[in-house]
Amino acid sequence: MDILEYIKLVFSDYTLRTITLGTAILGGVTGMLGSFAVLRKQSLLGDAISHAALPGIALSFLITGSKDTHILLIGALISGLLGTFWIRGITTKTHLKSDTALGLILSVFFGFGMLLLTFIQKQPNANQAGLDKYLFGQAATLVESDVWLMSIVTGLCLIVLLLFWKEFKILLFDKDYAHTLGFNTKLIDVLITSFIVLAIVLGLQTVGVVLMSAMLLAPAAAARQWTNSLGLMVFLAAILGASAGVFGTAISSTQNNLSTGPVIVLVASVFVLFSFIFSPKRGLLFKQIRLIKNRDDLELQKTLAFMYHIVEDHEDISHPHAIKILNNLRGYSRKALRKLINKKYVEVHGEMWSMTPKGVEAATNMYNQNLKDE
Repeated sequence: MDILEYIKLVFSDYTLRTITLGTAILGGVTGMLGSFAVLRKQSLLGDAISHAALPGIALSFLITGSKDTHILLIGALISGLLGTFWIRGITTKTHLKSDTALGLILSVFFGFGMLLLTFIQKQPNANQAGLDKYLFGQAATLVESDVWLMSIVTGLCLIVLLLFWKEFKILLFDKDYAHTLGFNTKLIDVLITSFIVLAIVLGLQTVGVVLMSAMLLAPAAAARQWTNSLGLMVFLAAILGASAGVFGTAISSTQNNLSTGPVIVLVASVFVLFSFIFSPKRGLLFKQIRLIKNRDDLELQKTLAFMYHIVEDHEDISHPHAIKILNNLRGYSRKALRKLINKKYVEVHGEMWSMTPKGVEAATNMYNQNLKDE
């Protein structure tokens, strides 16, 4: 199936259109909210919340006997919020740090959830089957009402971000300053955390408990490599998250036996890897290029300074000197000499070199600049 056939199928096939819209919206909203989790250094929060939601799903089924998605997600939301506030309580009321609290809540809630799922699976009625889809996700079960719910939550998220943008930004970068300005930092913190929990709960059906944290963090981590602006980072994270949803759905739909959720996470991981390598400011490739350039520039400056020390003792700056003298300089290379020749700082005739007036001027300016810096 080529790309044109797939695009036509998206518009004509109800199931594929629903899944594509759902994963795109989910990727967008988790990318936006994940930016705040990444910048607040709460990367494990998504993992803890998604695992904490599992017992809520199981208890909702045990209490109601229904596998209605909305009922199960309400239980997951309550359980996720409970786990989140327990994490806050542990960090504020005890001497334990946030990573310890996150790991503790994650393991306790997930263990309790797995215990409940095992208990449910051993019940004699046939209605208990299918709850395990929330572990790894099953995007094929998305229906139009789920997409509408995701759209409403995304709209609410956008409204809240626009209304409280200044407060979120100040809280993110300087909590003490926000408190001195009179902002209710606790309320703002609870608000943004609650929306993160809500976005995670929405994604459980699609991506699952195990992989949901990657959906929250990967687009934000990728976007962070490209910009220092919070607004642009949130926008890029939403675009990357939505793109991961669309491309992941396309790949899983055109290939046999590929689950949509894991493929979406893998696509998001490719975005992260690409960003880590190729982003202009923070990318490993450009860092290495800058490192090599700085090393070459330093080598060139050292060679030029060494030559200048030699010629400054002569009245005639164009007096030729043997190239073998340069071998006494640690770090000298033919590459640096060729660059000096190309810049017309030095002239070479056979095995002799001489400095040009332009080279003397460049060396003098370099020394003057160093004196200013000191």
